[in-house]
Amino acid sequence: MAMISWKTLDSQQKTVVRVLRHAVQRHELAHAYLLEGPEGTGKKEAALLLAQTLFCESPQDGEPCRNCRNCRRIASGNHPDVIRIRLEQDAATIKKEQIAFLLKEFSYRSVESSKKIFILEDAEKMTVQAENSLLKFIEEPHSGTLALLITAHMHQLLDTIISRCQVLTFIPLSDQAIEERLFQEHQPRALAKSAAALTHDYEGAAALCKDEWFAEARTQVIQLAQRLQLSSEAALSFIYEKFSPTFDSAQRMVMGLDLLLFWYRDILSLHLNRSETVIFEDQAEGLKEQLLRLSEKQAVGAMSLILEARRQLDAHVNSLSVMEWLVIRLGGIL
Repeated sequence: MAMISWKTLDSQQKTVVRVLRHAVQRHELAHAYLLEGPEGTGKKEAALLLAQTLFCESPQDGEPCRNCRNCRRIASGNHPDVIRIRLEQDAATIKKEQIAFLLKEFSYRSVESSKKIFILEDAEKMTVQAENSLLKFIEEPHSGTLALLITAHMHQLLDTIISRCQVLTFIPLSDQAIEERLFQEHQPRALAKSAAALTHDYEGAAALCKDEWFAEARTQVIQLAQRLQLSSEAALSFIYEKFSPTFDSAQRMVMGLDLLLFWYRDILSLHLNRSETVIFEDQAEGLKEQLLRLSEKQAVGAMSLILEARRQLDAHVNSLSVMEWLVIRLGGIL
């Protein structure tokens, strides 16, 4: 998991950061927090960041140093006073035994300091028995303990647990934040930008970036746009030979159409001097070349046809038939 700073998190989750940093500075942390919100919004990273902040030996301007013994052990999951509970491999639930282990650990004095933290991931996956066991602990917290519960589905937790925690809601990330996070995780900028625009979701975008099919699919969309500029015949032969075999399901074909839509939207954006919204940034030369040949009206016409093709796919029309229709119609306006 990529580590994150308070500064970076603040650009994505301003309210959460304000609450937590204010509480740390004033030594007024609640005994239990429920970090809730969609997957990929930084909840786990925030929990580890808070733990590092509280245990760091050399903090700088409120940021943990990341290099001291405590920071490194928290990052690697080896700090004796920071206990993480999560789903065991291939398990569907967090069981009562895992919570019992947690309670036993917290019955001991802190090994190295007066603080002890537990981080419970996927809290909604607890069995009812596990929730009831945890409830007793949250109702009667030990001095110096901090509970951080993480969930993407708060409504599945017991109301009594929710009411005993301070709830911090993480909002969905912007496409730009998703792109930046993927880039920091060493995904190519071009793939990250396209994946974020397609999914508007970190987990989905990350999965696409790691899928070799997606990189090839994106390349083929660019090639299709180039052939469409030549002739319908060139585009049709490409559809038969390469495009359809690659986009071999309705779901993948929808993704292909969305990427093609981005291409013509990028051309329109350049016409309107909105280069900051361009998705295919790495294809600047190809876009500029087509910009000289296509008017705003033609770009809008192409987008309308692609949206109509998408509606046909949604109506379960055969994918290849839809692409044949689209290529011929696009040839007519391009």
